[in-house]
Amino acid sequence: MHEGIFITGTDTGVGKTEVGAQIAAGLVAADIPVTARKPVESGCERVDGELRPADAARYFAALAGDTPLETICPFRLAAALAPPIAARREGIALTLEELIDVARPDPERFTIVEGAGGFLSPIAEDGLNADLASALGLPVLLVAADRLGCINHVLLTLEAITTRNLDVAGIVLSEVNPALSLPDNLPGLRQWQPHPVMPLRYGETLDVSALFSLLGHPLESLHHRIG
Repeated sequence: MHEGIFITGTDTGVGKTEVGAQIAAGLVAADIPVTARKPVESGCERVDGELRPADAARYFAALAGDTPLETICPFRLAAALAPPIAARREGIALTLEELIDVARPDPERFTIVEGAGGFLSPIAEDGLNADLASALGLPVLLVAADRLGCINHVLLTLEAITTRNLDVAGIVLSEVNPALSLPDNLPGLRQWQPHPVMPLRYGETLDVSALFSLLGHPLESLHHRIG
């Protein structure tokens, strides 16, 4: 088993957590050891004096509570801004090394790590999502919103990923708003770049077995274990 996957997006709000949580739930259902990390989350709601990370909570539920929420997301910020900016507002200097330390893959579990925002978005005072991905060295699963402009956004992001010598596991084309999706995006993505693309329609359950079957070696080997 490969040690994990890094989930990034072409932008914020493209469905990264939806994809990641469904992958986690699918692996749990197949009795494959899995955990997740969303090392920093901004825009957290304050409830009873505590910041509650909504995205990390999705992973906590998908993992059936097997990984503590504090482990999934140790850095929580109130402002719905890029993490270093949100941290600065709280008097915190969030460093890349801190995020690397809490996001390192678990050697005994398939580890899903989700960034914050797009691949080149700042995630720490001294680093981008791309820097976190490079430090972890995991195959990258790119999530893109199915809307006008997505082919350009995907191609630009792929160029940034491959420039850093990271493996691209594949692409999920996520229908975050059916009114904005375009029928030409899926064939266009398959035409203009070499990596596998799986569509995920709004409200649809991700076929995790089919996804891993589609992805390249060694991730595709999980397909046979999921069934």
